[in-house]
Amino acid sequence: MAQKLLIEYSVFTPKNTQITEGIAGSKNMMVEGVVQRAEEFNHNGRRYPFEILKREVDKYIGGPIAENRALGELDHPESSVINLKNASHNIKELYWDGNDLMGKIEVLPTPSGNILRELFNNAITVGISSRGMGSVEPLGEGRVEVQDDFELLCWDFVSTPSTHGAFVRPVGLNEGYNPKTVTKYKRLNEIISDIICTQSGICCLR
Repeated sequence: MAQKLLIEYSVFTPKNTQITEGIAGSKNMMVEGVVQRAEEFNHNGRRYPFEILKREVDKYIGGPIAENRALGELDHPESSVINLKNASHNIKELYWDGNDLMGKIEVLPTPSGNILRELFNNAITVGISSRGMGSVEPLGEGRVEVQDDFELLCWDFVSTPSTHGAFVRPVGLNEGYNPKTVTKYKRLNEIISDIICTQSGICCLR
């Protein structure tokens, strides 16, 4: 089977005690939470066998993490390339808790990292999205299983679907209007605008 880009979404919920500053002499924010799960069908009906995911995680720990280059982006491209100009974080540690893959992640002081840090500081829910290359085998009923040729690339932080496969977006009509949703997007827009204004002197998101 031909390989294709495999992208996974899940909600990233950092432990409150793990959002800290200044760990190990660093002033950068550190967050910790579940980054992926094995042996369970995800929102798009895809399952990762534990042994295949563990193999790739072990390679990732021995490679990018050990070499301090386990970078990811804020929002992911439909590409296997990690763009350094969009890097927002660096994974410092991965470990297993049963079938849950846990990660300790450093939020970098880059433009994208500054936005990510402020999202965490303002309790904005974000998602975590893995990128990898591989093929899948159909299992029926819309479900598939990732095959042995899977190659893990990275994890990105992304906006979070409110339901499986669905994203909440402001609409031009009054249908589905939700004051809480509008307020959330307004606050998010203000945070991003403040960061851009501070760094560039140009305010374009008001």
